[in-house]
Amino acid sequence: MEREWNQKILVTRSSMPPFEEYVEAIRPIWESAWLTNMGVNHKKLEEELRDYLSVPEVSLFTNGHMALELCIQAMGLEGEVITTPFTFVSTVHAIVRNNLTPVFCDINERDYTIDVDKLEDLITDKTSAIVPVHVYGHICDVERIEEIAKKHKLKVIYDAAHAFGVRYKGMGVGSFGDASMFSFHATKVYNTIEGGAIATDDKDLIKKLYSLKNFGIKSEVLIDDVGANAKMNEFAAAMGLCNLLHVDDEIKKREKVYKRYMEKLSDIDGLILDRVNEDTKPNYAYFPVIFDESRYKLNRDQVYELLKTHNIFSRKYFYPLINETECYKGRYEHGDTQVAKRISERVLTLPMYAGLDLEIVDNICEIIRRGE
Repeated sequence: MEREWNQKILVTRSSMPPFEEYVEAIRPIWESAWLTNMGVNHKKLEEELRDYLSVPEVSLFTNGHMALELCIQAMGLEGEVITTPFTFVSTVHAIVRNNLTPVFCDINERDYTIDVDKLEDLITDKTSAIVPVHVYGHICDVERIEEIAKKHKLKVIYDAAHAFGVRYKGMGVGSFGDASMFSFHATKVYNTIEGGAIATDDKDLIKKLYSLKNFGIKSEVLIDDVGANAKMNEFAAAMGLCNLLHVDDEIKKREKVYKRYMEKLSDIDGLILDRVNEDTKPNYAYFPVIFDESRYKLNRDQVYELLKTHNIFSRKYFYPLINETECYKGRYEHGDTQVAKRISERVLTLPMYAGLDLEIVDNICEIIRRGE
């Protein structure tokens, strides 16, 4: 039976540690008065993330966008960079703000990641890198991408903003490519309030990033790069240390929500649900549903509005496609991205977070089942 909820049910809700635990974590900051500039918490979090993510090197940033933008700068890329239009706008902004030209490759219909079968046709003598995106926690075809990148001598930087904690064939997802960017924004599976990181096995890249996130300063008298201020502060790092203690439990709670959605929605004709790859240990970051209006009674936009009338707020994610946004439409050449366009116009991510009451999940599913 449907219930009306007095509070808004948002598409996501930030995971937070017990209040007293965080208070104890930040207490030493008052004693040291060291608030930023790679302090104790910053260094400790880098160490613990290296272990958790199973990667050789980690560099922390104030957010995921600056991590990606400065990583591209640090690699000295030129010309064109192939990426996907089915992503958050930050991915493409990071490319364009480095004076590079984004080339948009379509996605596959299986997991919405970049279509490797269409990738090679977009490579030209101007191409310097590929920036694929792990979407909703689904991992790109890393083997094929590595093969193509090596053949054409291209750099690969993964946007792993959705993929924290995911493992593919037993390996941490940050192990692939030349580097991977993680976002620790408040809405992600794991957060540091705001934050991000680059994972890599390239020690020289880590040194370059250390300089770039601190204005390009190498010493008290040497500034040899045009950098930015992108350092993670001690309060954010402390939140990260606390949340890291609980993230595995949070993912288990998300799994229960995922399974409940699958149980309640899988028999509804016209709904295409999210399936976990058998080679992947997932993080259950999002629950996307494709609404096929030729078989289901409502289209995506109608479902979105219907849920809002019940105080339930889903998200058209990702919509619009990046190559159809006002700031990029008509500016750059790209391949045929019809699959991405079709998915973008039909996808809705339903509320998904660790603390989501299963009764609310049941209610959402019942509303969708009735379609009224």
